[in-house]
Amino acid sequence: MPGIKEDIYYEGGPHWGDLMINILLGFTVICLPLTVGAIVRALWLRYRITNRRITVIGGWMGRDRSDVVYTEVAKVVTVPRGWGSYGDMVVTLKDGNRLEMRAVPNFRDIYAFIAEKLTPQAQSVSGAIGS
Repeated sequence: MPGIKEDIYYEGGPHWGDLMINILLGFTVICLPLTVGAIVRALWLRYRITNRRITVIGGWMGRDRSDVVYTEVAKVVTVPRGWGSYGDMVVTLKDGNRLEMRAVPNFRDIYAFIAEKLTPQAQSVSGAIGS
């Protein structure tokens, strides 16, 4: 539809703190898989939150793309990480599928923006774990 403008609220990658914490943990051999995962996220994971949709580009070399329109969202749950400086977000769709967003910077503000776009039913079941 040519008349509808899509305004970007947030576009970028995961929070740098996720990478730093996992690199420090990588010095213990046990946490090496977590470090590799954080490096892959830092290199190829990108989020785009607009007034119309949530887009996550990720996977190996950034080859996977997921687009979710707000009308498809049944529930959004956030979990703070990194001493509250960033957080994880799980978007559950009406068909039961889930979109996981890890190490989202400013996740509280982004959650508030997304919550405004949800249906009243989805808003009532969404929220932060532990609040």
